[in-house]
Amino acid sequence: MNKQEAKNRIEKLKKEINHHRYLYHVLDRQEISEGALDSLKNELFKLEQEYPEFIAADSPTQRVEGKPLDKFGKVAHEPPMLSLFDAFSAQDMSDWENRAKRIIKAQIALDYYCELKFDGLAMSLHYEKGIFTQGATRGNGKVGEDVTNNLKTIESIPLSLRIPHKEELKKIGFDLGQINKLLSAIKSGEIIIRGEALMTKKVFNELNKKYEKAGKKVLANPRNGAAGSIRQLDSKITAERKLDFYVYGIAGADDLKLQTHEQEIKLAKLLGLKILEGNKYCKNLDEVNKFHRYWEENRAKLLMEVDGVVIKVNNLSLWSVLGIVGKGPRYAIAYKFAAEQVTTVLKDAVWQIGRTGTLTPIGVLEPVRVGGVTVSHVTLHNMDEIERLDLKINDTIIIERAGDVIPKVVQVLPKMRVGNEKEILIPKNCPICGSRVERILGEVALRCTNKNCYAVTLRRLSHWTSKAAMDIEGLGPKVVEQLVKAGLVSDIADFYSLSEDDLKPLERFADKSAENLVKAIAAKKELDLARFIYGLGIRHVGEETALLLAERIRNQESEIRNLFDVLKMFQSIKLEQLEEIEDIGPIVAKSIYDWFRDKKDVELLKKLEKNGVLIAQHATRNTQQSKFIGKTFVLTGALSDLTRNEAKAKIRELGGKISSTVSKNTDFVVAGENPGSKYDKAIELGVKVLSKEEFSKITNLQV
Repeated sequence: MNKQEAKNRIEKLKKEINHHRYLYHVLDRQEISEGALDSLKNELFKLEQEYPEFIAADSPTQRVEGKPLDKFGKVAHEPPMLSLFDAFSAQDMSDWENRAKRIIKAQIALDYYCELKFDGLAMSLHYEKGIFTQGATRGNGKVGEDVTNNLKTIESIPLSLRIPHKEELKKIGFDLGQINKLLSAIKSGEIIIRGEALMTKKVFNELNKKYEKAGKKVLANPRNGAAGSIRQLDSKITAERKLDFYVYGIAGADDLKLQTHEQEIKLAKLLGLKILEGNKYCKNLDEVNKFHRYWEENRAKLLMEVDGVVIKVNNLSLWSVLGIVGKGPRYAIAYKFAAEQVTTVLKDAVWQIGRTGTLTPIGVLEPVRVGGVTVSHVTLHNMDEIERLDLKINDTIIIERAGDVIPKVVQVLPKMRVGNEKEILIPKNCPICGSRVERILGEVALRCTNKNCYAVTLRRLSHWTSKAAMDIEGLGPKVVEQLVKAGLVSDIADFYSLSEDDLKPLERFADKSAENLVKAIAAKKELDLARFIYGLGIRHVGEETALLLAERIRNQESEIRNLFDVLKMFQSIKLEQLEEIEDIGPIVAKSIYDWFRDKKDVELLKKLEKNGVLIAQHATRNTQQSKFIGKTFVLTGALSDLTRNEAKAKIRELGGKISSTVSKNTDFVVAGENPGSKYDKAIELGVKVLSKEEFSKITNLQV
């Protein structure tokens, strides 16, 4: 954007942020989430950094300065107050652990201490001969601001350290030599405490009510409230704010010969400092992930704001081995909670055509990170949804992604409009073949009227070769398109008549690759019945419905070998009988009923049979394969090393069923990273929740 556009955008952002801040803090109302408001502020900050000439005193980014103020004295930090590197997923955490193990170069199991990451202000407290003599802000890590008098107003900061009893120190693992050294340091040496000054949510709310009643300026949020309080020249104002302080470390703890960080935190408590009792020792990374997941779901219960978990290698002797890179330690990392709502700009809307000819509007976004992933596209569902949202191209929007939920637009911010917004129009013609687009009576979907539409054909063919259907190796979407363009394939039956001589003249095909593809196709001539039904691409028929249909056919017919048997079976089933099958409603039943009576589809089945396609015999299940019969599973969250299809395949192999929704009839919910609302529903209903490790154990899957 040019300078004028940047200036206009900055002014719009400032007004929008201040509007929501006023609603939230003064009127106690909320139109958008805190995550979405943070996203707006982040965009403003970046624009102001790029165009500093437009930074004004009334900008929300200028409420609290990030560097030490001249009005306070400067304090050099020794050792420096370090920054932490961030992790956003279980994979990030695994990578961090693997890096640490490579540096250590020893066969040693790593254990950890997990601390909730406060949204406060980092502080360094100096105690000389047990007396609090100086307190400073973090500043730039090397030099901070001397705010001693203000910190003295915080009652949870002891003005003199408590001298622990020897028996207390023995209980947390100190030997006599360590005890004597520690007591000597308290009485005649220096001890540096590191921790976080913060404002609790309760105090924050009480102060704002008080300030609003008095007509004073309200505080923006607890963190800004704490930061502003610490920087007050008049300590009486700081005292009024009732700040709190939680310790997270003792600088130079290695000089005291402590063994673990857990022991360090217990010692801090004995010295009279406040620790968060919810912090926890974790013996491995699996426990770390569970701790993170629990607090991501339950952080609202806390007295203070937190935005993640700080994970530290528990063994203090390894800290010097792991060392520091840049401004951050290798022995600690901040595992952030995922923002579920953020703002971005809708740059365009394009229409995507599916294998059944349905057109779906897809939003092209200014890329943004939400829920732990970077999102650049989002489904707009249909025109009814676009009209409901009053959504236009170039709108600033709020998108949401919780757990494994597909990102969606939840709100438009109309006050951010500048006049260049455009209506999203219903296409009159298919974007691929140019045929007329129609809206089916009683449905919201738009559909291409050309059954032979090029895009529909490609998607239908690729659907047949996909992993969930026939899983034909080497026959991905690009190869399928190549075969269509060459005139070799027009329907799924044509795959089974391809020869090596057909393929060799094509680009990227040599003798060996042609031979391999023909063999791969031939290997999938004998097909599993459920996969076969799913692969046909019948409208509304997904994997689970295909399994239900296959089970119904197997129960009624002892032997199904050829496609004529399948056709005969389906043509003998009445529409009412299809509707009676569990989880198949009237619309799905009608779609199935019509497909097997459509002349073109019947001819396709005959062509497949002519080209040698058979239905595999159904093997009798053994006891192990039947362990999940009658059990229903729901999958939620990212399963990292395990794909959804692999997990589903294993459940089905063992006789289980898969559902997309959690109900009282659900037996197990398998929860990966960021599980979302399905996890909450399972807890609410008392449904058994399995971690990916527990799921792996009961299914013998390697994850």
